[in-house]
Amino acid sequence: MRFVPRVLGFVMLAGAVGWAQVQPPGVAQLYAALSDQPATHTSFTLDRSDMESAQGLLERGGLDAQRAAAAVTGITFEMYRFPHDAFYTPEAMASLLAAYKAAGWKHLMNANQTPATSAQPKKTLTDLWLHYTASDIDAVTVLTRGPRQMNVFELTGDLRPLDLLHLSGHFGIPKVDPSAVMVPDTGPRD
Repeated sequence: MRFVPRVLGFVMLAGAVGWAQVQPPGVAQLYAALSDQPATHTSFTLDRSDMESAQGLLERGGLDAQRAAAAVTGITFEMYRFPHDAFYTPEAMASLLAAYKAAGWKHLMNANQTPATSAQPKKTLTDLWLHYTASDIDAVTVLTRGPRQMNVFELTGDLRPLDLLHLSGHFGIPKVDPSAVMVPDTGPRD
């Protein structure tokens, strides 16, 4: 992952300061229990003051100068590494989905995802949750799961949907995958 050294360098420069996450209660524990094996876990957080000091980086990421400092108020990135190919427990994933749904988040997922590929992915799978205030997005969570790694990226702020497209591929936000067909989650699949 090419963005990790750049972001880690920025964290050392800006200093990671605690940030109150907006994720639903209990979600952190559900992420930790999602796989059938223990993982090496690394995480870092940038809060609003870190984002304000990074205004130039945000502008280069695609946000205009007037919105850059105000739009993104926090970023958290968590990396889980597994020693062997992971099995993502379907019941734990169902609990994760239920926790976000109960807290009012909208879930988008890759339409090509099946229960079998969700439990034992051969390539990276992406789930995206959006939380809205009126028509603006106030929080985004991206979960990527692969055979030996899982990443959770959380972004808070006052974002327009177009802002997310501009930030795609920067600051750990996954690049929009042209082969993925993201659709609203409609519940259990056969």
